[in-house]
Amino acid sequence: MGEPERDLAMVERLRAGDQAAFAELVRRHHKAMVRFAATFVPSHAIAEEVAQDAWLGVIKGIDRFEGRSSLSTWIFRIVANIGRTRGARERRTGPAVSVADEVAEGTPSVPPGRFAGPPGHGAWADPPAPWSDLPDAWVLAQSTLNQVHQLAAELSENQRRVFLLRDVQGLTSAEVCDLLEVSEVNQRVLLHRARSRIRAGLEAGSGVAR
Repeated sequence: MGEPERDLAMVERLRAGDQAAFAELVRRHHKAMVRFAATFVPSHAIAEEVAQDAWLGVIKGIDRFEGRSSLSTWIFRIVANIGRTRGARERRTGPAVSVADEVAEGTPSVPPGRFAGPPGHGAWADPPAPWSDLPDAWVLAQSTLNQVHQLAAELSENQRRVFLLRDVQGLTSAEVCDLLEVSEVNQRVLLHRARSRIRAGLEAGSGVAR
């Protein structure tokens, strides 16, 4: 059964008031929803509230779900809408950095010393080991997954949003661009920077040769 068929089956169960289906959906998405919400608001407690409000939105709005996007994309759009509203009201500092401004800054994704030749023009001086070359036990270890989430928390808000949606939730590039209202180019730049920084952090913490 493909994703559209699974979504349709889940939606039908939710519309029928199937509590087990709702519990399954919560188990599948709640933690990621809180992490995503945390990129819009100033505290974990408020992010939890955003996620709870989003679940209420799912329950109230499931009859209006038309299947034009995946169910998970629709859910995370609800989180984004609520998160933006709460974030604008409760943001502790100045305005958020726009995606365009962040991309234009041109901050290196990894330290320049890892390149050979002029900055921004050379090849890797010491190429990073491919993910496929790392031991399966290391890649799949729970401690590594926990470290990924810790490293993701240190990314900029824009990078963290793209990383969580693409690499944690598995949304497509087109879905992320639509959900976050960013261009394909900007989405790709943010994802590259996020992946590079998380990879560098994993390599530094694991002793994997760089």
